[in-house]
Amino acid sequence: MIRLDDLPSDPVLLKHKLIAMASVIENVSAEKIVLADERNVAVAQRDAALQENEKLLLILSQYKRALFGRRSEKMDSAQLQLLLSANEQPIAPSAANENAPADGAGKGTQADAPEKPPRPRPNRNRGMLPVHLPRVDVVIDVGSKSCSCCGGPLHKIGETVKEMLDVVPVQYRVKRLVRPRYGCRGCESAVVQAPAPAQPIDGGMATETVLAHVATMKYGYQVPLYRQEQMLASQGIDLDRATLALWMGRLAWWLKPLHEVLLDTVLSYPKLFADETPLPVLDPGRGKTKTCRLWVAAMDDRPWDGPAPPAVVYVFAEDRRGEHATNLFAGFSGILQVDGYAGYNGLLDPQRPGGPVTFAFCFAHARRKFYDVHVATGSPIAAEALLHIGEFYAIEDRIRGESAVIRCAVRQAETKPLMENFKLWLDARLGEVSQKSGLAEAIRYALSHWEGLTRFLSDGRIEIDSNTVERTMRPIGLGRRNYLFAGSDEGGRTWAILASLINTAKLNGIDPQEYLTDVLERIVSGRTKINRLRELLPWQWKAARQGSCNQAAAVKAAA
Repeated sequence: MIRLDDLPSDPVLLKHKLIAMASVIENVSAEKIVLADERNVAVAQRDAALQENEKLLLILSQYKRALFGRRSEKMDSAQLQLLLSANEQPIAPSAANENAPADGAGKGTQADAPEKPPRPRPNRNRGMLPVHLPRVDVVIDVGSKSCSCCGGPLHKIGETVKEMLDVVPVQYRVKRLVRPRYGCRGCESAVVQAPAPAQPIDGGMATETVLAHVATMKYGYQVPLYRQEQMLASQGIDLDRATLALWMGRLAWWLKPLHEVLLDTVLSYPKLFADETPLPVLDPGRGKTKTCRLWVAAMDDRPWDGPAPPAVVYVFAEDRRGEHATNLFAGFSGILQVDGYAGYNGLLDPQRPGGPVTFAFCFAHARRKFYDVHVATGSPIAAEALLHIGEFYAIEDRIRGESAVIRCAVRQAETKPLMENFKLWLDARLGEVSQKSGLAEAIRYALSHWEGLTRFLSDGRIEIDSNTVERTMRPIGLGRRNYLFAGSDEGGRTWAILASLINTAKLNGIDPQEYLTDVLERIVSGRTKINRLRELLPWQWKAARQGSCNQAAAVKAAA
């Protein structure tokens, strides 16, 4: 503090003193500004580090869950309500900027939670074995049929029958094709013999049934060829996996035209699901694998009792470039339900034949982003988003199996208002959270895809998500885990062809081995011509087979 006595009485000296003090004040102010700028930079760096740490924690949580956690994303709505009830206090912007729960999270009591619905009784198949299985009676009779009291003969008054499931182990056998030769005693040069039937592998030992069995085990039930080699060895049959792989390539060669018919048939329907999945392929010369892709197109109208049968077709491609999607769906015109991958954007070109495709996006992908944030950070905002989305799915569960008209009417009356409120809620929450957080990314994803996410509200044929095609990719994922990679690009194409027919057969409730055996025999023998391959599509084959069985049963009943 400056005292008046310390100030000079001379005006000139006083002026110099004031100038010196002003210079000191100016320097101090400049230093203050510099320090403030440094502080702001440090705060910004701290915030950036916190946001980066949050992102890394989210990635780490996803990685750990992918490796060690459960695959199901089902959440207990009662637990979510508990979390929200413990965080009913308003969230300040500073607290909302973090993806962490507010103070008191998880302190709610079970009394505050809504009542859980009663757990459905497990559907166990007790004593109700399928009627189509053959029955073998093993009679366990009494030792003596004389009465133990009077010695008189016993007569049958009834019986007790207990049915048990039994199995006949797989039995390999040798099929001998015997073609007798006939000659004329009068004309020694005349020798008559029936021509040899066409075989799936020229000069090979495998029948259609063996080829279908190996293919079904590998591509239907994900049993690698080396395990099948071991299973054959246990029966005393020495076949190496290279031979089995060559068999699969030849089988795919025979079935390739049918695969093309299946693809054309699927693409002719007006509403499809699409996705793609990685397929490791051995890359010779590099000592490692390259990541190729199986592009997937699927259809299933059963949720709204539509006309399209369930089907899936896989197409092999060397990478994930969008041009593969453009080429695959070049002739398609209609509604395509996909995830948010930008590779499909080429289908929006107004100049493409048939006009642009209409996209419907997947709510399961949008939900998954909130789920990942909730699992990683326990964010109450993410938990509330999951509750909102759960309301949409509850309505969908209730109307599954209804007609498209009824589904659309219920969605307009019940789901649409909930969806509009959800969008307002998302807009409000986006302004409260850090724009670089995982939660903001989840909100922006939902808002940026909003039109496609809500397209199902105005069309009862569209599903709320693309889980239909996600389910068809599970066998590919299991196979990828069991036999690691395809041996070559041609092996990837073989995988696509056989997996398409086998999984489509399974979707239609057909035994894939029986189906492949019959189809291969028809194609190899020429009984079904190339222009009639549509008759061998799984649902057509099943209808024809059921018709033949019904006709045979009617003839037998009439006789």
